[in-house]
Amino acid sequence: MPRALLIVLDSVGIGGASDAGAYDDEGADTVGHIAEACARGAGDQEGLREGPLAVPFLSALGLGLACEASTGRVPPGLAAPGEDSPRVGGAWGYGVETSKGKDTPSGHWEIMGVPVNFDWGYFPTTIPAFPEELTEAIIREGGLPGILGNRHASGIVIIEEEGAEHMRTGKPILYTSVDSVLQIAAHEETFGLERLYDLCIIARRLCDPYRIGRVIARPFTGSPEEGFVRTAHRKDFATPPPSDTLLDILAKAERPVITVGKIGDIFAHRGTGEEIKPHGNEACLTAALEAMAHLPDGGLVFVNLVDFDTEFGHRRDVPGYAAALEAFDRRIPEILQVLRPGDLVVITADHGNDPTWRGTDHSRENAPILCFGPGIQPRELGRRESLADIGATLADHLGVPRPAAGRSWLQDEPAPGA
Repeated sequence: MPRALLIVLDSVGIGGASDAGAYDDEGADTVGHIAEACARGAGDQEGLREGPLAVPFLSALGLGLACEASTGRVPPGLAAPGEDSPRVGGAWGYGVETSKGKDTPSGHWEIMGVPVNFDWGYFPTTIPAFPEELTEAIIREGGLPGILGNRHASGIVIIEEEGAEHMRTGKPILYTSVDSVLQIAAHEETFGLERLYDLCIIARRLCDPYRIGRVIARPFTGSPEEGFVRTAHRKDFATPPPSDTLLDILAKAERPVITVGKIGDIFAHRGTGEEIKPHGNEACLTAALEAMAHLPDGGLVFVNLVDFDTEFGHRRDVPGYAAALEAFDRRIPEILQVLRPGDLVVITADHGNDPTWRGTDHSRENAPILCFGPGIQPRELGRRESLADIGATLADHLGVPRPAAGRSWLQDEPAPGA
């Protein structure tokens, strides 16, 4: 029985979204602009990386071709491989996100067959950002002396600005962004990690009437004198998907599912099987490969590599983002090594986060779709009209019913010998 590995490169969009203008993102292109920056030397950083973007294995899988299909141009350095380049092969194309919003749950739910066809709630850019009745309820039910922040902000910046006052008063830091999110930052030691989680559970319930997608715990450590650092104990409290995803279908079929990284949080721990939550891209990919090595027949490993987004996209760090792409590329041979006959791998993204773009938020972009494994022939998948095509294809491959949305590209696969 076949198996599958799904890798979401969080925020690694490839531009070209037809509705980008509605999100003020027309022209955003995460991979394309990173490659262009590297080609002109703007991606160089001493001790980290230098020169053109070097992702030969992703190029051999068709990343440059997917970019060309999405935007009309091949980014510098991502041309189809020559005779001396790695020959991996596979099917390539790009997916169009149809969900409303450009945040993590929207992209991941659509990948799993449930596009978001409703409007998320968002907090305004006013100061204060949160409704008074909401903050009063959080303060009352959380037994708090008050709150800090109460505005749109970068998580790193607001912790630096409010961290000392937070430690002095015990007031947690509440902030938001253009995503449907309420984030709560607090010091792990002086405020307490479990207390922060408990507060987020309260806030999750109180945010439901506002249709807020996620409440996120953002613990940090440090001091005003030495500076503050966010820790690996982030935890997302998401509203559950409105209907059955591929994960629910696999659970009902009693298929083995292993989810790595923040997948469990994104799906409100519904259908997410055995959850493994390391910290960072390298550790998450290692855990996913180890899981794949012992995954029973008929199972799925689903991993999110979040560093692209949180560490480099939001921070508008072009060299760091480029280095992370190159680091992932170097590990593609390890992915090939854990595959058995009949296995299928899909590499994709949930949205964009162009580090050359204005602001610090996600960008509305198409997602690459790179599909490979033993016996998968190189071919063009073209434009997939929804990211839900990924979930439909995985369902067909694994032999379970498809989710309600999506069209499997196995349907239009050419016959052998054609």
